[in-house]
Amino acid sequence: MSEAADHLSPSANPPVDVSSWERKSEPRGRSRAGIAARAKAPLESHAVWQVQSGRREAIGLLEEQSAIRVPDLIPLRYKRMSASPFTFYRGTVLIMTNDLATTPVTGIPVQCVGDAHIGNFGIFRSPSARLVFDINDFDETATGPWEWDLKRLAVSVEICGRANKIKEKDIRAAVLQCTREYRERIKWFSEMDYLDAWYEHLDVEETLDRFETNAGGKRNGTLRQAAMKALLKDNDAAAAKLCRFKDGKLRFRSNPPELVPINELGGYADLDALQARLDTLFENYRHSLYEDRRWVFDHFRYQDAARKVVGVGSVGQRAWASVWIARDINDPMMIQMKEATYSVLEHYCGASPYATHGERVVQGQKLIQSTADVLLGWTSFLAEDGKKRDYYVRQLWNGKGSIDIDNLNATALSDLSRMCAWCLAHAHARTGDSIAIANYLGGSDEFDQAIASFAVSYAEQNDEDYAVFKKMIKKGELPCA
Repeated sequence: MSEAADHLSPSANPPVDVSSWERKSEPRGRSRAGIAARAKAPLESHAVWQVQSGRREAIGLLEEQSAIRVPDLIPLRYKRMSASPFTFYRGTVLIMTNDLATTPVTGIPVQCVGDAHIGNFGIFRSPSARLVFDINDFDETATGPWEWDLKRLAVSVEICGRANKIKEKDIRAAVLQCTREYRERIKWFSEMDYLDAWYEHLDVEETLDRFETNAGGKRNGTLRQAAMKALLKDNDAAAAKLCRFKDGKLRFRSNPPELVPINELGGYADLDALQARLDTLFENYRHSLYEDRRWVFDHFRYQDAARKVVGVGSVGQRAWASVWIARDINDPMMIQMKEATYSVLEHYCGASPYATHGERVVQGQKLIQSTADVLLGWTSFLAEDGKKRDYYVRQLWNGKGSIDIDNLNATALSDLSRMCAWCLAHAHARTGDSIAIANYLGGSDEFDQAIASFAVSYAEQNDEDYAVFKKMIKKGELPCA
């Protein structure tokens, strides 16, 4: 556990046991172990969500988490979360994890994503310059029960469908298709040679035709449109949008609070000292890279840095952007450094084995994601409060494309949910016992139906928590920008 980590107060729930699972050496033993796990967590038990006595007050958990973030960004965080039940859900992974800890668990561990909602999947460019679709957020990754990831995804499909005013029957169909895709893919991966399963990935150009539904002779183009936009999001585009040329260097434009250049930051008495600490951050990051990646990084020269606000639930976590050039200003590279704190999973499933949370995120991403950024690394930094903070580092724009989930129709929701489920099954097959999981799930749709029912119940719980959140903002009990 990193010395930089802040801790939440102890949970009222006992730790979830994922450490005692013994992976059998032979497929038959692994199959039997998966089936035996049904005694601990029957398939139908996953359908149930009901508030347990002594449930931690949801907004109290949220406030506890906000207490370790940048104070002047909390009003912006709450503003973004207050937009809809779905944006609220995106920022409340701690609340849901606290609730999941009270539900039946199989005890079969994987490297969990931790926050596998439908908005945390997207498009990016692989090292071979091909666009791939995969999981793209790893802040919460840690060891945990595989079904928590799937429940997080299924509930997000339900809430997203409601937000887009999709018919109830179509939402349930999308959740069922999502869960079925996971169940069928995990079985498929379990029957493959392990290295073949490891190398599998969703190449965007090759798989869009398979996942985009053909309705009335026309394909749903939501995913294809996102891919086209991703092709345009590269280092050149990022530099053109975020930077300007001044005093012989590329400098960040000022757009507070979303983007604040280093020379405009308040709270630092000595900006030269801040720059020196950033220089140390970059040097420590460099040493986290493999030698061939350091060779690439060493070809670039530093230009400028800025504090950056990212995401919805991540607002308030410390994040920096930096711009570098290789040959000249027409050959830029944009790097993002984002704070890594405890994973919500660690609070319930045990501490990470890694020395820092930055390393936890990076190593988890490399395990889960089919193809990771070549410049992915980690480092630490002294923050404005004098505390050591852990960071992970990656390219800012590298063919990254997100799906417009606020405007999905029923067909697009179903298509996207199946792609997300494919990626989640792949991540779990790479890092867990796919044979045990596949045999636990079996060949019927009993588990699918249970998860669809859970998604409805927990979406309603999310609505209740969101209503309390909005009421507290209206009464001035929570800050909102």
